[in-house]
Amino acid sequence: MTADPLLLSLAEFDRVDIRVGRIINVQDFPEARKPAYKLRIDFGVTLGVRKSSAQATKYYRKEDLLNRLVIAVVNFPPKQIGPYISEVLTLGVPDGDGGVVLLEPERDVPLGGRMF
Repeated sequence: MTADPLLLSLAEFDRVDIRVGRIINVQDFPEARKPAYKLRIDFGVTLGVRKSSAQATKYYRKEDLLNRLVIAVVNFPPKQIGPYISEVLTLGVPDGDGGVVLLEPERDVPLGGRMF
């Protein structure tokens, strides 16, 4: 039987470092191809503050995002997005029309907490 190339082993999944952080700064990102924000996210004392961009303009105003907890992958290499370097991948899912809905914990949790 041939292995499904889309299946990950648990060891492969464990390498993806997914953490909770708090958005501490939100700026418009007019240089982005699709509407987006530039975010600074605090992941606590171990990881500190990291930069990200998020195409989350459909449902979130800048003031709605400030101090919001989000979930992000923190161990991908930095990615150049126009003139901006994104250091983490803020996670979201599309709605039926392609708008981004951000993933977030349902309760307040310590910054930097790792998903398991």
